[in-house]
This record gives sequence, structure tokens and C-alpha cells, in this order.
Amino acid sequence: MRKTMRNRIAVIGILVQNRELTSEKVNHILSEYANIIVGRMGVPYKERNVSIISLIVDGTTDDIGALTGKLGSIEGVKVKSAITI
Repeated sequence: MRKTMRNRIAVIGILVQNRELTSEKVNHILSEYANIIVGRMGVPYKERNVSIISLIVDGTTDDIGALTGKLGSIEGVKVKSAITI
């Protein structure tokens, strides 16, 4: 018998360095996963030359893992997530 995956709520923090080089890739991936994104807030931190994006998502652990994995594979992008039980 196959188990159905349950949706989880997660908070994802994304730190983007070299925004000019990475923003197109980051936004493309985020648009691919728009169906699980509940909320998004982006803050440019000019003094530190980085941008910070926070996401609230509602999806399976597979979807959340795929999203964070794709984002984390971009050079200059760091990703951390906290997933509910």
C-alpha cells in the first residue's frame, strides 16, 4: 500500500549575493514553484550587498526539498528552511 504524502508548512530563507548575476535564475525557479508559495518578502540589504528573500510555503517534503535544492545549487545563493512536523 502506498502512503500519500502530507503537505507541510515551511519557512525558507534565501540569501542572494551578486543579485545582478543570480536574480533571473532565482525568480525562474520561484515561478516554477508558485503553486506552493503562500507568501514572499524580499529585502535588499544594500549595506551588505545582499538580498534576502523569505518564503512561506505549503507543500510536500519532496516539493520543498526540490525547491530548496534547486535554489541552493545556484552560485552565490544560500538557502535554509524550517519545516513543520
